[in-house]
Amino acid sequence: MERLILTGMVISAMPVGEYDKRLVFLTRERGKITAFSRGSRRQNSTMLGATEPFVFGKFHFLEGRNAYTLVQAEPRYYFMELRQSFELACYGFYFLEFTSYYARENEDGTQMLGLLVQTMRILCKNVISPKLIRRIFELKLMVINGEYPQVFQCVKCGREGPFAGFSPSLSGLVCPLCQKYGGTVLPASESTVYTMQYIISSPVEKLYTFTVSEQVLSELSDIIDRHMNRYIDKKFNSLQMLSLV
Repeated sequence: MERLILTGMVISAMPVGEYDKRLVFLTRERGKITAFSRGSRRQNSTMLGATEPFVFGKFHFLEGRNAYTLVQAEPRYYFMELRQSFELACYGFYFLEFTSYYARENEDGTQMLGLLVQTMRILCKNVISPKLIRRIFELKLMVINGEYPQVFQCVKCGREGPFAGFSPSLSGLVCPLCQKYGGTVLPASESTVYTMQYIISSPVEKLYTFTVSEQVLSELSDIIDRHMNRYIDKKFNSLQMLSLV
């Protein structure tokens, strides 16, 4: 078997048998992979803490025909703060679940992993609202995967503003002249438009450097929810937990 060293994060862990785990990783080099960790549920296992969700670092694998076997871990971040707060844990698990939805095997996971790690860092710091972190993460992950809305010009005629609002049916902003073609048009103030443009165009390192008003967060949330409902055909279990916080 070939030995591989991959940089990644554990995005899910399930018990297998009496002492083993089935793990899913998002890796920089190979995208999403599945691996088994033998004996990592034993209390004296050196892999016990390194095979939990949110752990980021370097992982050593043996590559088999159908799956990988994890043989060594070099954790860099555990993000323990997420395990000490029910609210933060709910957000963290949602980000992992959403990432798993988009991640694919044998694809470059550099951008997605960078976004995930940066998001977990800012979530642990608790310096901006988790509700805003969620919306930034959702929109930026859709950008990485090419399913983001048109917010730089009217999706119908190409005018660069002013805008009447956001059309979920057209997946973008519409100007006053094209509003009649957009069906139900959601409110999108100038500040909300700028916020979406900033998220879409900014590098990951500068994503979580601002706050917004309650009005902007509300408009942003409505727009992203409607856009996701059109393009994403999965109900995320972790969102049910988020509804409790």
